[in-house]
Amino acid sequence: MFGSEYLLIPGPTPVPERITRVMQQPMINHRGPAFHQMYAEIVEGVKKIYQTEKGKVVIYPSSGTGTMEAAIANFVCPSEKVLAVSIGAFGDRLAEIAAAFGADVEKMDFPWGEAADPEKIRERLKMDTKHEIKAILVTHNETSTGVYNDIEKISATRENHPALLIVDGVSSLAALELKMDAWNLDVVLSGSQKAFMLPPGLGLMAFSEKAYEAYQRNTNSRYYWDIGRSLKFQEKGETPSTPPVTIYFGLQEALKMLEEEGLENVIRRHAGYRDLIRGGVQAMGLENVAADACASPVVTTIRVPQGHTPAEIRNRMREDFNMVVSGGQGKLADTTFRIGHLGYMREMDLLSCIAALEMTLKRLGIPVELGAGVKKAQEILLAR
Repeated sequence: MFGSEYLLIPGPTPVPERITRVMQQPMINHRGPAFHQMYAEIVEGVKKIYQTEKGKVVIYPSSGTGTMEAAIANFVCPSEKVLAVSIGAFGDRLAEIAAAFGADVEKMDFPWGEAADPEKIRERLKMDTKHEIKAILVTHNETSTGVYNDIEKISATRENHPALLIVDGVSSLAALELKMDAWNLDVVLSGSQKAFMLPPGLGLMAFSEKAYEAYQRNTNSRYYWDIGRSLKFQEKGETPSTPPVTIYFGLQEALKMLEEEGLENVIRRHAGYRDLIRGGVQAMGLENVAADACASPVVTTIRVPQGHTPAEIRNRMREDFNMVVSGGQGKLADTTFRIGHLGYMREMDLLSCIAALEMTLKRLGIPVELGAGVKKAQEILLAR
């Protein structure tokens, strides 16, 4: 196929031309006044996306997984008990990182395809009368299953329990409602390659004063991830290590774009993307893994018809239509594929994806009524 690919995965996401142009400007000194000014502006802009005035923000040259490790290294001591709530592959990853740092990890697993039940978390915390659980680890948006957790309700389950709430918001921030201060969240993680519409390379972390107090008592060995060093350098508008300056250029512009659109509108737009894709897929006769009540606005995970494989569908879509969708993950790897609808997406891109998927199914001999998915997606779009 000619031309560039349609990138419909849950990250990295397409980068707007407006951002790529900004990233092509000449390099600047990361210890000079121009960077100082840009960095201060970025920190304040990121705090607005986190919806925090009280929290502190640090930005690492890293992936989202790097911020997961940073959270454990700074806020969880070796041998401390943590409650790791998992609904998929990334919930498992956060638990594994905590275990690697010597934490006493208690897993609370929920079926893949379902959201965590806040009442079960509440019951477990009520049993912890000695307050041995020092932190709760939870994923906001689980990209392996296309399910999101109700973080506001999960936070409320703590009531008077002092445990920190550490939230993996890598794929959710700026795509799904998240109010750090209002919901009393302690640590929230994110990454540049998701709703921020940037290339991979920056990991973002915001944390509360309560979390900072836990950091000050923390006994972990750390250097690169040390938030104390980050905050010290941040006072003069710098980072402890050499930053990917070009991505900072892009982040500054991305924050302007998000502000121009309005955060509420950005979140509403992503919800619309979800509805369009889910409706189109269901009209084709395919099954979504997530129920409507907890369906992600970031990615839709779809079960492959019996007798076929995810690779058949993905390869055919790429080869025939330049349409790139993701494979399944973990225990869903052999039975699902995923359509990402995150960041810099256009509705026509998603309609094209639905059309390409219909034709792919037809060519693979999978029963489908051509036009059914596209018609449903169009109806959803016109009803807005």
